[in-house]
Amino acid sequence: MKLFETLGDKSWIAQQSVTVENSVLEAQFNPDAAARIVLRFIMAIVSVLFFLFIITFLARSQYPDFEALAGAPWQPFTDASALWLNTAILASSSLAMQLGLRAVRTQRFNAAVISISAAVFFSVGFLLAQLDLWGHLQATGFYVSSNPANSYFYLLTAVHGLHIIGGLIVLANVVLKLRDNKSIESISAPLQICTTYWHFLLGIWLVLFALLTSEPSTINALAAMCGF
Repeated sequence: MKLFETLGDKSWIAQQSVTVENSVLEAQFNPDAAARIVLRFIMAIVSVLFFLFIITFLARSQYPDFEALAGAPWQPFTDASALWLNTAILASSSLAMQLGLRAVRTQRFNAAVISISAAVFFSVGFLLAQLDLWGHLQATGFYVSSNPANSYFYLLTAVHGLHIIGGLIVLANVVLKLRDNKSIESISAPLQICTTYWHFLLGIWLVLFALLTSEPSTINALAAMCGF
């Protein structure tokens, strides 16, 4: 009988229950663990949001009034040098965040301050460069309502920019925490979260960059792969 009881014992269910309970308890008693869970949740939501935008972009690209922003000499992103510059600025911000995190972990206060300041500088620079690009497109006649591809460019870059602004607000709180506590160890975990978020936004931007600078043939091929 004991043999049958042992065979019928679903011990893995109990182990899973304990694992879940331990994760919940860890999040309850460890603010850093809770923050990591929140970050994963936010990143999942943002990923789904941009995925849906991209799917609707590809679906809309199959209508006759859609004109890609690259491929023809008169299209603004056939020469994507402006977007490459903006990408380099955002990548510099992400790199500065990583260097700041390394400086915090090695207890180099001045290097951490310089790196975080550089990350803020490059992030704000990216936003300003995007606004300047918007102005250039408006000046050359690429208005929001003149072409569905234009509308998606403004929409995608605006939503991405809003997420960067949100990240800057959180980063400002991290800097204030450092100022109040006067302890570099106190910002290690929050800065890790901010750095992960910055890398994530850089990845999102690279996807948007590739999509917005794609020629009509590439966009049509992607749309066909999605069944449009």
